[in-house]
Amino acid sequence: MRAVWIFLMAGLLPTMVLAQGAGERALAEGEAMMTDAQRSQQRIDQLDDATRDALSRYRQAIQQKDQLAEYNQQLSKMVDSQRSELEDLQAQLATIEETQAEVVPMLQRMVRSLEQFIELDLPFLEDERADRLAQLQALMIRPEVTVAEKYRRVLEAYQIESDYGRTLEAWRGALDIDGNQRVVEFLRLGRLVLFYQSLDGHMQGYWNAEAREWQTLPAGYHRTLAQGLKIARQQQTPVMLRLPLPPVSEQGAAQ
Repeated sequence: MRAVWIFLMAGLLPTMVLAQGAGERALAEGEAMMTDAQRSQQRIDQLDDATRDALSRYRQAIQQKDQLAEYNQQLSKMVDSQRSELEDLQAQLATIEETQAEVVPMLQRMVRSLEQFIELDLPFLEDERADRLAQLQALMIRPEVTVAEKYRRVLEAYQIESDYGRTLEAWRGALDIDGNQRVVEFLRLGRLVLFYQSLDGHMQGYWNAEAREWQTLPAGYHRTLAQGLKIARQQQTPVMLRLPLPPVSEQGAAQ
């Protein structure tokens, strides 16, 4: 019985070896299949990742496209608005040019009228007023100066001249009396009358606008004029003064 068992075991050995080899091959094939499956899964995962990336880029492209479309729409509105504003500005510039064409000659006429007015007015502050007038005349021909600035300066000069008619003023200056230059005191009552009095008080007179010359006053006006000079310089309280006034012409009465 022992020998037979050994025989049988010996007979089964090749079969077991063959079975073991088949199992190993099957195991190797299984491992290879698993490896292939894993590789396939990796490729699938990679393809899936690539697909997701492509989808993400596509969505981003769509979003950028929508944003660009919205931006272009806003830009188009801005361009239309700016074009409309430009047309309005061009229309305004055309109006301004027309206005300037009308205003500039008017300002030049105003300057000429001011010059004539000063020539016919009482002869006071002649240098100051002549300088102001010369500056205006020079300003009118300067192209870089705006019409608005020219207009402002002309109105300013008119305002200054207008203020002279409401002020009482005294100053010292030179006056030609009988061919001799003498220093005298001047007293201006608005634009109504202009007096002078010598420093020693011995001579006094007034400007005769109708005759366009200086005329003397009697010595009786010495004290009155002296008081007027003090009042103008705020050295004395204002009081009623008896001063000669020029006759009113028919032309002046009509005005």
